[in-house]
Parts: sequence; structure tokens; C-alpha cells
Amino acid sequence: MKRLAFALSIYMLVPLALLAQQAAPEIPFESVPNLLKLPPNLYLGEASGVAVNSKGHIFVFSRGNSTGPAYAASAAQLLEFGPDGTYIREIGRNLYAWSFAHTVRVDKDDNIWAADKGSDMVIKFNPAGQVAMVFGRKQEASDEGTEPLKHPKPPLRQWMGCFAR
Repeated sequence: MKRLAFALSIYMLVPLALLAQQAAPEIPFESVPNLLKLPPNLYLGEASGVAVNSKGHIFVFSRGNSTGPAYAASAAQLLEFGPDGTYIREIGRNLYAWSFAHTVRVDKDDNIWAADKGSDMVIKFNPAGQVAMVFGRKQEASDEGTEPLKHPKPPLRQWMGCFAR
């Protein structure tokens, strides 16, 4: 029985060794140092999400804004840059949902989708940067039973327009 187990382990390890010897495919890329050109008095915080639309515009969702409903490292801002890195605009400036940036994506129609972890909200912006849809609801201090968030298993069911927690 031990010989059979040893033989099986050898047969399983040989293909793994062959895979390890193969070189990983090279992913072509071009590094552009200091691509993003920020205007004076605007600073980039921790970038939690980056997306590109069909025109090559770059969207950076970052944490570390200094104004808005949340401050310092938890505040979020969504910045748009041209393909050459020139600053175009801030989308959703001081938006109620901006509490802790999570990620940003652009769909096939160039709508911009931003997910904010702090507010448990997903916001859809049209290509002009206007709010088109809002999913979820930011928890309020006046909500009954407001307490620190828990992570029970299995997750709780949806509550008053909020995503399941």
C-alpha cells in the first residue's frame, strides 16, 4: 500500500515539475512614470480603483480627500484624467456616498460605476459625470439599532434598502 501511495505521489509531482519549468507568458506593457498631472492643491491619496473608458480616459478612485462628508484617509474622490494624464475633473465632488473608496469600473457605454465601502453604496454616473443610479443606503446615526457593523455567518438579510452585511 505504501508503494502505491509513493508511486501515485511521483506521478502527481512529475506534471507539476514540468509546469514549473515552463516560462510564464510575457505581458507587454509600457511604464510611464508620473503619468497623472494633478492641479495645484489637489493630492492623490491611496488609489483603491483605476478604470479606463473607451476614449482612453483614466478614472482613479482614491482615499485621502480633505473635504466632504468624510475627512482624511477615509474620504473618497473620483478623478478623471485624459489619455495623456492631464487632469479633467473630479466626479461626484463631496458626494454624500463618499466615505471609503473601494473600486471603480467603466461599462461598455462609458458609464462609471463606483463602489464605496464606507457607505455600502454603489453609484452609477453617466459619461457626463451625473449621478444616474444609486444602490444601497448609507447607515445613519438616527437608524434604530445603529451599532458597529458585524460580520455574522451566514450574512444577515437585506435591511431597509441596505446591502446584506
